[in-house]
Amino acid sequence: MRCYITQTGSFLPNNPVPNGAIQTYLGTLDGESSVQDQVLAMNGIVQRHYAQDEQQHATHDVYELAELAVRNCLANSTASTLGYLAAGSTYAPLSGPGFTSILHHRLQRSGVVLHPLEISSHSGICTSGAAALVAAIRAVDRGDHSCAVSVGAEHASEILKSTIIRPIDDRDQHADIRQSQWFSTVFLRFMLSDGAGAVLLQDQPSNDGLSLSVDWTYSRSYAHEAPLCMKLENPHARLSQDVTILSRHLVPLASQFLASAMLAHGESLESYRVVLPHMSSYFFRRKLERVIRQQAGDSTREVSYWTNLATAGNTGAASIYIMLDEFVRQQTLSDGDRVLLFVPESGQFNFVMISLTVVGPK
Repeated sequence: MRCYITQTGSFLPNNPVPNGAIQTYLGTLDGESSVQDQVLAMNGIVQRHYAQDEQQHATHDVYELAELAVRNCLANSTASTLGYLAAGSTYAPLSGPGFTSILHHRLQRSGVVLHPLEISSHSGICTSGAAALVAAIRAVDRGDHSCAVSVGAEHASEILKSTIIRPIDDRDQHADIRQSQWFSTVFLRFMLSDGAGAVLLQDQPSNDGLSLSVDWTYSRSYAHEAPLCMKLENPHARLSQDVTILSRHLVPLASQFLASAMLAHGESLESYRVVLPHMSSYFFRRKLERVIRQQAGDSTREVSYWTNLATAGNTGAASIYIMLDEFVRQQTLSDGDRVLLFVPESGQFNFVMISLTVVGPK
């Protein structure tokens, strides 16, 4: 493919919030202390960021989070005129117009983009941001545009704070509270947080530093095999996830997807230096390691993975962008290193994978 990631950027709002201060920002709900410690011990997140203050007033909206990520991405860029803008998010205050229309306007207002663009808006859950990235990659690879930006952004706190969230209270109907609709909504308050990330895509590698050449993209939905697991209901902005369906289907379908992607491109994971997985919780860490070992074939070389889940939090559609930005800034990369982006979504089990190779300056 003739497409290169030449810049990355991200934005995490305000100061990091440790586990003990979550309810300072999100407020409290009756009975949630019975699940809080269990969920936090399971997910392994030790800090996250919220785009709101201690009075639950938003300090940024989701469009501003995206705008600031784009500005950080383009801060040191000498790229040619941007022609294509794609963005994805789980939740935005307006269901229409599309997310990217509002983002385009915000970028104009801040002086970043002052001309017409082709845009693409992507909805969904965790893979909405990755789907936007795939669309931008294809726009550059086809030659439609020489320069594109793709964005993932989330403002989960806006619908998880106690002044907004309205869980269905059916706890008295279940011997195991984890089977209740109440739990499927409330536990997400200790799972999700806010942030945004962006990447700049060009049809030529950077003249100044390392770029990431896109080898291929691969995306598959398994909604024909699995029931609905995670949903956002528009009338009351109630987000919920059925953990029973998640536990039953995520790992088998992720394994199937990964094997299918490797087969389709005649590859094995052993050719990669590292996998960057969007991992919602460290609960899945051992399962992820097992899947990676299975797909690495008979190689004696261990394929590593890298995540910033513990310190950046689970930012949903933005996670893969925020992860990639921190990874390329902190790690020493060499020409030829291969990096695999892996984004699973539990909405109804959609998966996106993007293969990258590090290339030196042009």
